[in-house]
Amino acid sequence: MTAAELLDTLAFDRDGLIPAIAQQHDSGEVLMLAWMNRAAIDETLATGRVCYWSRSRQSLWRKGETSGQIQRLVEFRVDCDNDCLLLLVDQKGVACHTGRRNCFFTAIRDGEAKTIAEVEVDPAKLYGA
Repeated sequence: MTAAELLDTLAFDRDGLIPAIAQQHDSGEVLMLAWMNRAAIDETLATGRVCYWSRSRQSLWRKGETSGQIQRLVEFRVDCDNDCLLLLVDQKGVACHTGRRNCFFTAIRDGEAKTIAEVEVDPAKLYGA
């Protein structure tokens, strides 16, 4: 099966989107979850720089285009049901818009919500706010 044939089997939702999990390729750290449409997938595979679909802006979102915290694609994977993507990436800097390394910084421990990762970069510096 060619890459194009595999992409034709993807199970996009009614809005033409598919969830994509970004994972640091060498450490296994789960960085974030975002959404991709076919155009974002095509651009990512063509350029090697990860591109998502921004549901809030209703436009393509090239990771790091405003913050400089880019993701370079190492490997593109599809799950067994063709309804979720796993992107093995090389993350430059932080992945989360809050200035943390990843977006999964809140954990439930002993019945309490705990922040388990501190801000590494002031979001105002990332986005010029």
